[in-house]
Amino acid sequence: MTEKSQRVHDTNDIDDVDLDEARLRQQAIGVKLRHLFDEIVNEPVPDEFLSILRRADQRENKGGA
Repeated sequence: MTEKSQRVHDTNDIDDVDLDEARLRQQAIGVKLRHLFDEIVNEPVPDEFLSILRRADQRENKGGA
């Protein structure tokens, strides 16, 4: 193997390692985001917000809907 082809080969190995690390990083971020999203989705809706939604529905129904 020539010196130039060895450098290209080494650079490709580094690029592959960097790409693998980037994929692992993205996967870890995705897992954490899904976990956070699941926690938020499973939180109960505050009573005050439900009250606001009920009043909006009542106004909409009284408006001739």
